[in-house]
Amino acid sequence: MTSDAHLNELGHSLKARRGVLSPRTVGLPDSGGRRRVTGLRRDEVALLAGISTDYYTRLEQGRVQPSAPVLATLARVLHLDDDERDHLFRLAGRQTVRPRRDAVQQVQPQLRRLLDDLTATPGVVIGRRTDVLAWNGPAAGLFTDFATVPRNKRNCVRILFTDPRMRTLFADWRTVARDAVARLRMLAAGYPDDPRLSGLVGELSVLDGDFAQWWADRHLPAHSTGTRRLRHPVAGDLVLDRETLTCGTDPDQTLVVWTAEPGSASYDGLHRLASHTAGPA
Repeated sequence: MTSDAHLNELGHSLKARRGVLSPRTVGLPDSGGRRRVTGLRRDEVALLAGISTDYYTRLEQGRVQPSAPVLATLARVLHLDDDERDHLFRLAGRQTVRPRRDAVQQVQPQLRRLLDDLTATPGVVIGRRTDVLAWNGPAAGLFTDFATVPRNKRNCVRILFTDPRMRTLFADWRTVARDAVARLRMLAAGYPDDPRLSGLVGELSVLDGDFAQWWADRHLPAHSTGTRRLRHPVAGDLVLDRETLTCGTDPDQTLVVWTAEPGSASYDGLHRLASHTAGPA
């Protein structure tokens, strides 16, 4: 059982740490104007950590014992080193869990071959954090040239919210984006200690008000398939079906393909697009 003294010291440590960090240090926009508090505000730390401001306030007041995943996220948000992180866990009476250093996820060879064989069907391979691991020419032509996106930012949810072209490409962008947030929530629930996932959520919560609002909504439905309407400058108006296939050798990789009814205008549009993007990506 953690004593009140330890929880109070935990709260003082959190408060002191946020007081020495600037918004720019943690990736928040800096307006350049004078701030009423030194360092970060409580609501800024809470937003980056994906918790409510009220809960974080009670943490600083020593009124609540945080879980290990919350501590791990706060340690990342506050840029603590390993010793400072361990001290935070000890004060909270939690066992220290060091963040897992995952190797860079690589696309499975059979998925890469399958992508290259899909000459007129857009396809992408999505990894465990919704990272884009691989794509074919039609997918690059339909969505964006993924090769121009830095690898550490080549994430389908991040692109959906930060690339302004996505908002005009998808006729029902808000529906698509809400669905993506719901799927990301389900993924994050399966990997509560993943610092990169929590970092993605924190970054998008700061950058986009819609994301922050939808992330706070615990009742968003998620759909693995669905029909979407797109407005493409080359292929024209498209009605496409989205299908997700899980890799048998690595369940953390999924192949997502977009297809159209044979003989339809959308089917012809995909083939017209393929003629502009011939060859593997």
